[in-house]
Amino acid sequence: MFSLFKKAALPLATINGLTFPMQARETVLQAALRNGLAFPHSCRVGGCASCKCRLVSGKVKELTSSAYVLTEQELAAGYILACQSVPTQNVAIEVPFDSTPYQQQIAGRVVGQDQLTHDICRLTIQLDSQLDYRAGQYAQLALESMPDCARSYSFATPSSPDGRVQFFIKHMAGGQFSSRVHQHSVLNEAVTVSGPCGDFWLREASAPLLLIAGGSGLAPVLALLQDAAQQGVQRDATLMFGVRRRADLYAVDEIGTLARSWRGRFAFIPVLSEETDWPGASGLIPQHIASYLPAGAHAYLCGPPAMVDACTASLLEQGVAAAHLHADRFTTIKKET
Repeated sequence: MFSLFKKAALPLATINGLTFPMQARETVLQAALRNGLAFPHSCRVGGCASCKCRLVSGKVKELTSSAYVLTEQELAAGYILACQSVPTQNVAIEVPFDSTPYQQQIAGRVVGQDQLTHDICRLTIQLDSQLDYRAGQYAQLALESMPDCARSYSFATPSSPDGRVQFFIKHMAGGQFSSRVHQHSVLNEAVTVSGPCGDFWLREASAPLLLIAGGSGLAPVLALLQDAAQQGVQRDATLMFGVRRRADLYAVDEIGTLARSWRGRFAFIPVLSEETDWPGASGLIPQHIASYLPAGAHAYLCGPPAMVDACTASLLEQGVAAAHLHADRFTTIKKET
């Protein structure tokens, strides 16, 4: 009778013909990396689709929905996100291992450390050579004083031949890296930047743009817009920036410069959630999307997962096609933001 109380055997995963046992509550991606497979991946939080693969057989439990990252055709064909899929029975997976994006590791030095708000610091790094990346992507930073504490942050500026890059670092309570940057001087400290990572960048099209950022999620959106302006993009653009209070607004001068140089119509809509006497848009961004959504717009969203998910749901309700939604969901797993 005691056999009734035995633990159920953990499932097996077979990836491209190689079979190995899963561990409890382990995702397909975690298992693959643990077993030394060069499984393509980037963000690890279900936001970039770099780890998409085809579930040939078996069943998985999704930690977060892949419906707004994968296309209807991919879902119908059995594609899943390895980083968000926990097998509930034996599974067979197919994935092209040659799709891992090329990444560089470049040394540099911190040449600027500026407090933009009470919890956001701009870190400027002079790299030894140019790091090629698409505006909107992110990289891993490792300070010389904390070599084992690499953290991921989005570039706040486009790639430049002079090798100078910027990041907006939000202070997270208990965050080792962000606490170091916010509470101590790191000027002139050596740093290693590894990347690029992620697939958040501007796709070619002529449709109007709706860009939504929350908190430090402004970094990749600002880089994307600056790069588009440099490339002479003429699409109308509406930027909605959600913060709590007036004191949390930052990079307003940079946004003003963009608005003046933009070749199409440019609208900037700050949305404040905790200011009772704010004359502009107040509350949460999803409440205002219907009012500011340009007809036929393509949307780019970056910020906390709750904000991104709520805005995504609102945009889908307004008729924006899932294929025209591009998001970067900041989490403490991916970024100390």
